[in-house]
Amino acid sequence: MVIDKPGYEHLIQFLAENLSLFEQAGTTRADNKSVGELLEECIAEQIIHLCTQHTELEMNHRSIIIREVDGIVYDFQEVLSSVLENPVTEEQAEIISEVALLIKNLFDNAVADLFD
Repeated sequence: MVIDKPGYEHLIQFLAENLSLFEQAGTTRADNKSVGELLEECIAEQIIHLCTQHTELEMNHRSIIIREVDGIVYDFQEVLSSVLENPVTEEQAEIISEVALLIKNLFDNAVADLFD
């Protein structure tokens, strides 16, 4: 659906290009979430939003999306493996939020293609 598309490759490159941001110290967020926790939370929120927006999705489509999201989270955890347990900084949270929105955008486009 999306993991085999060029947009996903660009997203991984974007994250890799910003990896240095995850290796720098910064102001940690008040909620003390780790990089890994916030990554999973932000992606989950966007996928829930995606599924509620697209009521025309059938159960098999939702299952495909969930499987792909699991793969995406795994890929991102691999890229960020050395910093997953670190407390997330404000700057890192912004990148994570942006990445989650971009993931949703990839799925929005894929869903639109399904019903064209």
